[in-house]
Amino acid sequence: MQIILQNTGNYQVSFKYHPGMVKLIRQIPGRNFDTKLKVWNVPKGSSTELKQIAEIVSRFQRVSWVKEKEIDPTSNQFYIPPMPELTVPHGLNFEPKPYQATGIARGLELKRFMNADDPGLGKTYQTIGTLHIANAFPCLVICPGSVKIHWQREWMKFANRKALVLSNEVRDSWEFYVKSNLYDIIIVNFESLKKYFVRGIRTQRGKQFGFNDIVFKNSIDLFKSVVIDESQRVKDISSQQTKFALGIANGIAERKEFKIELTGTPILNNHTDLTSQLRIMDRLNDFGGVRAFNKQYCAGPNKASNGRELRAKLWQTCFFRRTKAEVKKDLPPVSRQLMTCEITNRKEYELAEKDLVSYLKMYKSLDKKKQKSMRGLAFQKMNVLAQISAKGKIKPIIEHIKDFQTSGKKLLIFCSLHSIVDALMKAFPRAVCITGRQDSNEKQRAIDAFSHNYKATLAICSIGAAGTGTDGLQHQCSEIDFIEYPWHDAGCQQCESRLDRTGQKEPVTARYWQGENTVDEKKWKIIQLKKKIADAIMGTGEEAEDENIVDMVADMFMEDEQ
Repeated sequence: MQIILQNTGNYQVSFKYHPGMVKLIRQIPGRNFDTKLKVWNVPKGSSTELKQIAEIVSRFQRVSWVKEKEIDPTSNQFYIPPMPELTVPHGLNFEPKPYQATGIARGLELKRFMNADDPGLGKTYQTIGTLHIANAFPCLVICPGSVKIHWQREWMKFANRKALVLSNEVRDSWEFYVKSNLYDIIIVNFESLKKYFVRGIRTQRGKQFGFNDIVFKNSIDLFKSVVIDESQRVKDISSQQTKFALGIANGIAERKEFKIELTGTPILNNHTDLTSQLRIMDRLNDFGGVRAFNKQYCAGPNKASNGRELRAKLWQTCFFRRTKAEVKKDLPPVSRQLMTCEITNRKEYELAEKDLVSYLKMYKSLDKKKQKSMRGLAFQKMNVLAQISAKGKIKPIIEHIKDFQTSGKKLLIFCSLHSIVDALMKAFPRAVCITGRQDSNEKQRAIDAFSHNYKATLAICSIGAAGTGTDGLQHQCSEIDFIEYPWHDAGCQQCESRLDRTGQKEPVTARYWQGENTVDEKKWKIIQLKKKIADAIMGTGEEAEDENIVDMVADMFMEDEQ
């Protein structure tokens, strides 16, 4: 029997199972059995009873008393290492939260690793911090198409680093830009890996090609670091995207010091999902190679053996994860994130924008009295432009939702247009829907389903119908995405408060999606400015609010043309 006096004053008791020993231990007041660690916990208040039991046991087997600090934790195969402190200057534009600082520090230690933090905890920011401190550039970021622009802006926002998104316009010139140090980061979506980095594939037509059949371009060796966002997308070694990502990460001359994977869901089915992700990070050798990994951790009918040992081994070599609940003290009740994406209807948008700008020019040229009569139509045209942008965001939003759903968490979507709701419901027919087209009974059934049915992981809501007077959504959900949003912060807060209310167990993350170079960006600036005004002076009339918004948008468009 081993009895560990913990630093807390309590005791941890372990021994080889024997029914007589268990009967003795059960006589100790306050004792409980830890089913995960397979040990008995005894409170310090029961030390007298524990010593009496130990004296009895010592008559037929050895009893060792040790202090917790005397034990080398690394000798335990299930040891989870603590996250290190960040002790070097980070040089970032924003101070990291405590858990983000430790994530950056752990990344600097591991270099080839997976950050599996919960959504909303800033995996992007931590990655930028790690690579910025290490100066591991040029860097290639492989990510979903929906977040390419977001990554580009985050690099500049957090580290003043210029990032280039690969497109047809720079297909033949991006290598020159990298070699000339004009850009530190290149960003590409998964679907375009072949287009930009594969020279050819040597295989017979109609037959599936293998990894060795791929001929990569020499440009893959330009990078000192590779980041793969949503790395669960490359869990299947037989898929083309996984083969391309593996080849790019490994390179031809192999000079990539940092290989970073970001995902909230590294395992979707079983432990085999990790094989290719570990291979891309060049970490399979830490587990004895692919055969040893499969034998030790992918055995049995579920292909998921020795899970506790695997978790510890991952943490010790190439992995870390924090949940929202674990870092709750470092987070505000609601964290807002701006997500910028490309819209798919740029030509339609530009025509409507041209019409609006022409109208606003005429509006600004008139006196106040005439402006007042034009203000209603101007505001209407502005809303039409925002609606066109919303339609252009549907495709990237759908891609984002599909990635998010792999986390198993519930998600709340807010929009205004019925056409947006219908498009999302077509893509996700099992989603819960809360709109003004439902009566009160249908609305309540939808709320109950989202709150109590674990299979209902997505709720698509209209701002008008669900933004107020809706309670119950908060019990199982802490994540919101806004495709459309009001012109004032109070409306945003009303929607956020559907989750940020009594019964919420975690901090809420609210993502506001903006179309790149659209009225969305101006709308957000107005929301922030009016929030400052509202915080200082409470209460403004609706007419004055509309007037203010029209003038502000007009001024912004005029500034763009200068």
